[in-house]
Amino acid sequence: MNTPQTPTPPEPVWLPDQSSVAGSRIAGFTEFVARLTGVTHPDYESLWAWSVADLPGFWTAVSEFFAIRTSGAWSQVLDDAPMPATRWFSGARLNYAEHALRTDDPTGTAIISVDESGATTHTTWAELRGQVGALSAWLRRQGVTAGDRVVGYLPNSPHTVVAFLASASIGAVWSACGQDYGSDGAATRFAQLEPVVLFAADGYRWSGRRHDRRAETAALRTALPSVRVTVQVPNLGLPLSPDAGTGTVLWEDTLADPAECVFDHVPFDTPLWVLFSSGTTGTPKGIVHGHGGVLLDHHKLLGLHLDLGPGDRFLWYTTTNWMMWNLVVSGLLVGATIVLYDGSPAHPAPGRLWALAAEHRATVLGVSPGYLQSSAKAGLTPGRDLDLSALRVLGSTGAPLPAQSYYWVRDHVGPRVQVASTSGGTDIVSGFAGSAPNTAVWPGEISAPLLGVALEAFDSRGRPVTEEVGELVVTRPMPSMPLRFWNDPDGRRYHEAYFSSYPGVWQHGDWITRTAHGSVIISGRSDSTLNRHGVRLGSADIYAVVDELPGVRESLVIGAELPDGDYWMPLFVVLEPGHELDEELRDTIRTAIRTHASPRHVPDVIIEVPAVPHTRTGKKLEVPVKRLLQGAAIGQVAGREAVDDITALEYFTQFTRSPAPAPLLP
Repeated sequence: MNTPQTPTPPEPVWLPDQSSVAGSRIAGFTEFVARLTGVTHPDYESLWAWSVADLPGFWTAVSEFFAIRTSGAWSQVLDDAPMPATRWFSGARLNYAEHALRTDDPTGTAIISVDESGATTHTTWAELRGQVGALSAWLRRQGVTAGDRVVGYLPNSPHTVVAFLASASIGAVWSACGQDYGSDGAATRFAQLEPVVLFAADGYRWSGRRHDRRAETAALRTALPSVRVTVQVPNLGLPLSPDAGTGTVLWEDTLADPAECVFDHVPFDTPLWVLFSSGTTGTPKGIVHGHGGVLLDHHKLLGLHLDLGPGDRFLWYTTTNWMMWNLVVSGLLVGATIVLYDGSPAHPAPGRLWALAAEHRATVLGVSPGYLQSSAKAGLTPGRDLDLSALRVLGSTGAPLPAQSYYWVRDHVGPRVQVASTSGGTDIVSGFAGSAPNTAVWPGEISAPLLGVALEAFDSRGRPVTEEVGELVVTRPMPSMPLRFWNDPDGRRYHEAYFSSYPGVWQHGDWITRTAHGSVIISGRSDSTLNRHGVRLGSADIYAVVDELPGVRESLVIGAELPDGDYWMPLFVVLEPGHELDEELRDTIRTAIRTHASPRHVPDVIIEVPAVPHTRTGKKLEVPVKRLLQGAAIGQVAGREAVDDITALEYFTQFTRSPAPAPLLP
């Protein structure tokens, strides 16, 4: 009888430096845990195993290690209710903004902000606290109270941070989106919340152009009848437009009267912000996260895993559309200086983010896998040409990072720069797997599950597997899991989204492999969510535009991750009789998508097909078509009896871009 052999792991591309590990916050936390529990954990794997076995002990240790300030009495860390009904620290009261604005160095820099033109501002902790105090007082004078919704149609600028923190200090609920969304796309999200205040910038910069968004703001305000007052934020320095209306005030007017910060302590599970799903199957779902859960999780992720604290500078390229914006703002929680950049990461040259990291002495830089690949293709050598001596961690998220990018970072950025590839999501506004100062890095792999995350790969029978591709699941609760979906009073949609396949177990929708040496490999999305440049997009947003165009009968958009690290997003269209897909129609489609959805929704290519396949109930077969594009055989993606027109599905086999990845449908 042959004994199964454990696969030999690849050689790590990076190993921890023990002297650096000794001075890290995770080492300090490990010693703190030993004093609390009497148990010593010799390595990361041991600490992780304890963190998921003893959730109350672990999260109590996180709270005490980071000195989370609470009021009110709580009797237990979490109750015994199964997910998604678990409740944390019942009875505790706190406020996210209070923790974001506490510092021992009021004259130090809290925010460095750079726009695409190169204009740079530095905001001290004292200045930030003063602006938040003034704006919070102004919001209170407008009648804003705990539970009211405040929204931002804003770029990645300090104004957005101030508006969010001022809202959070009151207990109001925040939500934001970038101005690359048209008014229709923004209204689809914000109208669900019935906000009372709208913050909107006069415009934004992208690829060397200034985009005036005052008209879009006017249209958005009309679509939000609940808004009582609109604040125009001076991003481009434009005056109020004639159609601004009497309910519009200037940003500087809201800060005119100084006031001390007042932080209303709210229950642990009070909503902090609403992030939105991609809208793949319809209207984007509002995902609600709470003050307490975010505070705990982001202290853990940023403080322990990225080792961020006072003296560090945290630059992660993002927009306000993406949950990474929320995580960057949380850099303030651990006392780090956050570096905001608003603009194209490749303007005026492909190395813009590297130059920013060098200029502002970033200790942690976050980019997308695509940015690393484009840097390599452009022949950049940032470690040679720039002073990146402050950089110790290079984060990557949004898509799987191919193995060659790990080697490129080692050879062209620096051998002591740790690649921290991370997997997480808007759903939990955090991570499932990533790195820590004391974890090795293997090429093409994520170092380990994060502390407190009971991560497994499940096969089709719901059994955990190692060295096999399975569904990413989390078997024990996390404090940053959503409180609920907006407008989902009975929790049905929330349950269907994550808990319908494995009762009491979170199913995320990614294919993963748990390796024998403890790492995690992400194979891509197991559902149909588009994931363009690290930002999830909704196919429904595209269909709402394209399927209404003259000459187009129906469309199908697919986002396919390919084994070489590429991402292909084709749009297939079925035309009405008498129409042809010429360049004029292609331009019409692209322009309509760019205008009514966003530039990120514009596909890589537009292809005419005779028909779109559906289920028997009329749902477009996005996932089976995606699998075909990735190289799977047609018999592996859908049964003939499940398709309304099997020949329509067969037609897509000709568009295969690469050999098939490993996973099959359960």
